[in-house]
Amino acid sequence: MNSVDTSINLNGLLSGQNIYTNLSVSQLVEKVLSRNEGELTSTGAVRATTGKYTGRSPKDKFIVEEASIKDKIAWGTVNQPISEEAFNRLYKKVLTYLMEKNELFVFKGFAGADEKHRLPIQVINEYAWHNLFAHQLFIRPTQKDLAAHESGFTVISAPNFKADPNVDGTKSETFIIISFEQKIVLIGGTEYAGEIKKSVFSIMNYLLPESNILPMHCSANVGAEGDVALFFGLSGTGKTTLSADANRRLIGDDEHGWSNSGIFNIEGGCYAKCINLTREKEPQIFDAIRFGSVLENVMIDDQTRAPNFDDTSLTENTRAAYPIQAIDNIIEPSIAGNPNTIIFLTADAFGVLPPISKLTKEQAMYHFLSGYTSKLAGTERGITSPQATFSTCFGSPFLPLPATVYAEMLGKKIDEHYVQVFLVNTGWTGGEYGVGSRMKLSYTRAMVQAALEGELSNVETAKDGTFGLEVPLHVPGVPDEVLQPEQTWTDKEAYHMKATELAAKFIENFKKFSNVNEDIVSLGGPTK
Repeated sequence: MNSVDTSINLNGLLSGQNIYTNLSVSQLVEKVLSRNEGELTSTGAVRATTGKYTGRSPKDKFIVEEASIKDKIAWGTVNQPISEEAFNRLYKKVLTYLMEKNELFVFKGFAGADEKHRLPIQVINEYAWHNLFAHQLFIRPTQKDLAAHESGFTVISAPNFKADPNVDGTKSETFIIISFEQKIVLIGGTEYAGEIKKSVFSIMNYLLPESNILPMHCSANVGAEGDVALFFGLSGTGKTTLSADANRRLIGDDEHGWSNSGIFNIEGGCYAKCINLTREKEPQIFDAIRFGSVLENVMIDDQTRAPNFDDTSLTENTRAAYPIQAIDNIIEPSIAGNPNTIIFLTADAFGVLPPISKLTKEQAMYHFLSGYTSKLAGTERGITSPQATFSTCFGSPFLPLPATVYAEMLGKKIDEHYVQVFLVNTGWTGGEYGVGSRMKLSYTRAMVQAALEGELSNVETAKDGTFGLEVPLHVPGVPDEVLQPEQTWTDKEAYHMKATELAAKFIENFKKFSNVNEDIVSLGGPTK
């Protein structure tokens, strides 16, 4: 392996006089304001904007093609290879660039709430607000932890350093590169803080399976009796909203590991979407936005500095980052037992999937691998009608290993712990998007509550003729006809056409899993 010039290395960077390590929240807020990186809002939160990039840059993400991991990675459009030579050259350039900065900010902490399985990390930032973000999103160390901290992985974020694709082997000025051998993540050319969070999740998605731990892109909570629920779902399906339940304690809102003894939060904070946020709809998130929180790309009033959560002038992907302790109803540390219930959430804009259905293990693995939801008309240029989108394991951009590794682990754990799995459609009813209406949140909450409380364990069901799903005939608090999608459509022929269309998309998407057990295909997917 080619080594980096020893005159310019990580130790040299961190030994400089310009390094601020594990500043307090107040100190970091002062730095953000004095450096004009952001503004203080009326809520007490700091607000920053991210310039050109207001979301992740998946086409600019790479993994260094190193001998020890080369045969393990699922290479492709998600996990793009970059040579060791190209990485080392770029690494040296970034370190040289950062050494010239007057101030750098370092956070030392952990990924993984379970001390037996946590990864010590350090995050080096050009921006103070990015370091505040890292401080709030990852697990903060005690003084004892900090004294003994030895980083297992380092994330280096230099947003103002731009790559030259013709020289550096990247596709644009932006790059997010993971070197598993050198235990480095290199981020440049983007100010979007989410790249820091998701790069650590990608690392954990590689490392945890080696210890027989299933990494999961899901939220989790626990009931009064210690019963644990997991909520999987892509953006816009209600994952954060439904897991924030006043009657259940939050374990985490986004990333978890599932070991032999139970689950644990990978993070120490939350990164919630803010678009159209109100206290009435999501009081826990709304009230968490206070001093120490970071608002990303949220528009604010020039005079009052009050956030306008309805304003999409910069992006619809407005975010709030805050420590999990900003939520009142949590479990600390963020660890719980083995799950009793798993909820897969989808927002089906075709309006044909049942609002809730019980899944067999094979169906659970099929829908886990599919990771279905819908993109809506108007959300992207060129989309004029609902489009099916599939994200493997509800998190394909962050999975370095083949998808079947994660699915097989899930299937095994479902069997071992007798977990009940449900598919919940928070999307449309009575017709597709533009014709029908969005499922009432009160109905969805009632269905989820019934599932979590075991009320659907022995309920009478009917099999959906297209998707093969077992649909409960009765759920407390939900009209019976709502449970059967066809009954909510006035045009039955249009319903069957849309159902057949969506089923065909599932089948076509699943063809990419060529090495999946045949039972998952024959017993888990649509019947036609």
